[in-house]
Amino acid sequence: MTLTLWWTIGMSVTAFVLTVGGTWAFRAMAIRQGAVANPNRRSLHSRPTPSGGGAVFALVFLTMMGGYWLIVPHEFQSPLTLLAGGAAAALAGFVDDRFELSQPVKLLVYALLAAWILACNGGRPLIDLPLTPRLVDIGLSWFGLLWIMNLYNFIDGVDGMAASGGVFISAAMAIALQLAGARTLIPTACVLSAVCLGFLVFNWPPASIFMGDAGSLFLGYIFAALIGSTIIEGQLSPWTWMIIFGYFAGDTTTTTVLRMISIPRFYEGHRSHAYQNRARLFGHFPVVRGVALYNVSWLLPLALWSVLQPAFAPLGALLALGPVVAWTWRFGPRLSSA
Repeated sequence: MTLTLWWTIGMSVTAFVLTVGGTWAFRAMAIRQGAVANPNRRSLHSRPTPSGGGAVFALVFLTMMGGYWLIVPHEFQSPLTLLAGGAAAALAGFVDDRFELSQPVKLLVYALLAAWILACNGGRPLIDLPLTPRLVDIGLSWFGLLWIMNLYNFIDGVDGMAASGGVFISAAMAIALQLAGARTLIPTACVLSAVCLGFLVFNWPPASIFMGDAGSLFLGYIFAALIGSTIIEGQLSPWTWMIIFGYFAGDTTTTTVLRMISIPRFYEGHRSHAYQNRARLFGHFPVVRGVALYNVSWLLPLALWSVLQPAFAPLGALLALGPVVAWTWRFGPRLSSA
């Protein structure tokens, strides 16, 4: 095995162990200090549960990767994209968990983080549409990154959904990069998958701790940064990323559009996603298991197909998103006004 592979395995195992230990300690501390999320009209939980545990895997990931990039600095184009931006995202999320930032303030944080990603990549857009000025392409790229961060916050409403999604997305990215012959970010993807898996030990239904915005905003930002870097550098296509994010992107986007059409104050907090409606009826575990099976058995093969056969990547994206859009149309906001 190559030295990089040994590094990747060692860092991933270490990150998993540190996350498990750190989450266990954080949970105990949160219980002692009363730092818990209480049930409310938006939640799908019946008992107070420690929250904010995402700060643990954020710290582990940033520490591990910061040390790695000091040793192997050429492995990432701009470590500041993930280190500085990731730290800012985790801190902003942790503050929101504790003090509940207003929606305008949170939107400003997302906007600045999306702008930071573009700035760290030399201001280059993720897309280059024909017949459009460069400024328009940059604006659309900024909005896309902003939406990815919001998207990940939206799907953190059921035990294990965001954490298991983080495991899948990171692992799928690593495999896709290997197939594409672009291996520099594979260690990053593997460590990210490892910390999500470590947190999932405690977050799997029934969860004994929640990641909170400290985790969901951090993951949303890190994935947005990785998407931006790999697309701009030509390592993975937007179509491949659309497939990897197929369930989450399809659910949240369709839900938002349906609410915009039917609900005047569509932007307010709610629990009308299809996965939330099904979780109320059947419990958290069947829903998370179903989404995980969809990701692994359907989205992963489509994502790899899009890498191996780029000409068919748009068709792969359609096949990835189509079932989710139909599912959300059937079981999403039309069945719930909450």
